Amino acid sequence: MMTVASTGKATELAEDSEAEDSSLDMAVISSRTETVLNLRMDTTTRAAMDGHLPGLAKGLNRLLGEDLGAEVDSEVRELVRRGTRLIDLTNRPTAETPAFGTFLYLRDVALVTRRLLWIYSERNGLDAP
Repeated sequence: MMTVASTGKATELAEDSEAEDSSLDMAVISSRTETVLNLRMDTTTRAAMDGHLPGLAKGLNRLLGEDLGAEVDSEVRELVRRGTRLIDLTNRPTAETPAFGTFLYLRDVALVTRRLLWIYSERNGLDAP
């Protein structure tokens, strides 16, 4: 973990980063989910799995912040609930989580994210990812 000498500077950088990165990039999210879904348990290291987690969770979190029609569609509502549970920090893999558990978690996040991305594209008249 990196230590920052000035907490004011760290807060400023974090806010700048969030402001610049507020749009939903369907291509990036789609690419990340595809990459994770193509991982194989027997050839993927735990470090590689851990490396995919932040970007994948970020994409899911972005989608959960969009209007996906959950208020009128029970299937979408259930996907949103599932996605919300998945990105909750208390449900994410830790250093003690076996590699197989992390692998399954990544696949679950990728699958829910892809489904929500498809719903997002349909609701907004965009080409499917």
